[in-house]
Amino acid sequence: MTDATAASLDRMAAGRLRRARPRLFRLGDGLSGWIAPALLIALWQAGSSLGLIADGVLPSPASVAAAAWRLTATGELPANIGVSFVRAVAGLAVGGTIGLAFGFANGLSKLSESLSDSTLQMVRNIPHLALIPLVIVWFGIDEGAKLFLVSLGVFFPVYVNTLHGVRSVDPQLIEMARSYGMTRGNLVRRVILPGALPSIFVGLRYALGVMWLTLIVAETIAAQSGVGYMAMQAREFMMTDVVVLSILIYALLGKLADVTARLIERMTLSWHPAYRSGP
Repeated sequence: MTDATAASLDRMAAGRLRRARPRLFRLGDGLSGWIAPALLIALWQAGSSLGLIADGVLPSPASVAAAAWRLTATGELPANIGVSFVRAVAGLAVGGTIGLAFGFANGLSKLSESLSDSTLQMVRNIPHLALIPLVIVWFGIDEGAKLFLVSLGVFFPVYVNTLHGVRSVDPQLIEMARSYGMTRGNLVRRVILPGALPSIFVGLRYALGVMWLTLIVAETIAAQSGVGYMAMQAREFMMTDVVVLSILIYALLGKLADVTARLIERMTLSWHPAYRSGP
């Protein structure tokens, strides 16, 4: 093997190593996000085992896991998780769709913006959770109340970020597309929508947090099923392990929703330099 061939092989190997490093680092970054929660649970269990944390104040992770197993065996836990999940997805679908529609309408049309944006901004400054007493009067404690509250909470993050994304599209790209005779429908689909997607996904991820926050409050005040209802029933009987379990379930569901949104974001925006998986 000549020196030139060996040097060429060394350069090729170094290039493959450089390309492999980002993948390893991304894998490590994904796993490293769970180090702090795992360490916190370990310290929590250690404090409970040593008697530093009273079970009546904060049950140990082992007690919470036992409660989860017990409720899973009876079917109560899966049923309540399913109810809460359906409520969250339904509220996200309704509120997100309406917010997306208003965001595009007001971003593309000055007339639509002048007719609706001022009213929407005034309503946005009203804490939607403060409407719970009025919502109970309107809908009672049926599913309509939870759907309305979650939809209202989700609507504004999606609307504001969609409006911002549509307005942030490069005007030169729009002008170039029009100069090539692109129809309005194709302009929205091929230029405006891709340009607005990063901002839309920011709104979606923010809306997911608001969605779970709203659902927690709604289920603890006006519900007869769901994870929040399970927590309130456990509080009545001083079952703190079930209360802590409910809190952890909400945290895990929120994390799952955020991970799913980020995965869809990366798949949808693979063409964007900031979201490319490769170096």
